[in-house]
Parts: sequence; structure tokens; C-alpha cells
Amino acid sequence: MVSYKVVISDPKTGKSEAQEVKDANAQQLVGRKIGEIVDGASIGLSGKLMITGGSDKAGFPMRSDTLGGGKNYVLLTKGVGYRTNEDGVKKRKLVRGNTITEEVFQVNAKRVEDAPKPA
Repeated sequence: MVSYKVVISDPKTGKSEAQEVKDANAQQLVGRKIGEIVDGASIGLSGKLMITGGSDKAGFPMRSDTLGGGKNYVLLTKGVGYRTNEDGVKKRKLVRGNTITEEVFQVNAKRVEDAPKPA
């Protein structure tokens, strides 16, 4: 079965927390893309969450401008999956696409809207 480690960042407090999402709740994330807003209740979490990235089991990062869920070699100059100290250097790196698949291990998200407080 599918299982994800979901790291949720709260921009208001600057803190993040990790949650394990398994089985039926994790199936709700399959096929979602970076930038989509997901209702946290549908995956067993609170509030609304925006998917901001992730990585697969081997550590290859998801990149928002690479389409699909597979791994691709992409020519990069900056951004996610590429670090350099030199200017003007391009390099072909292996990154994962912007769609969550079963090979993804960690999903990064940020809290967009808090859960309603019980009265």
C-alpha cells in the first residue's frame, strides 16, 4: 500500500511538523500536482494544505516545471535540485516530475487555511 511522510509547514509560526499518511488517506494524494490545494480532512489532517514539493525514495527532488510523475534529466541553471557557486554554469540533473506517484516518499506542504476552532 501507499504511504507518505507529509511535512507541513506553517508560515505564520515558521514551524513544521511531519505526519505519516497511509493507505486510503494516502491514495487521495496520488495524481496531485505541486501547487494544488488539498483539503487536509480528506487525508486525515487539519486545515487546507498547498503541495509545495517532495522527493522520492532515492532522494530525487520533485520539480514544479517538470511534467509528469517520472524521473527526467533536465538542463538546470538554478533552482530545486541544483546547487552551484559559479555563474553561467548549466548542468543536466535527474529530477522527478511535478505529479505525486507511488514512488514518492516525502510530500512537502504548507498550511494555507487553519482548521475551524471548535466552539
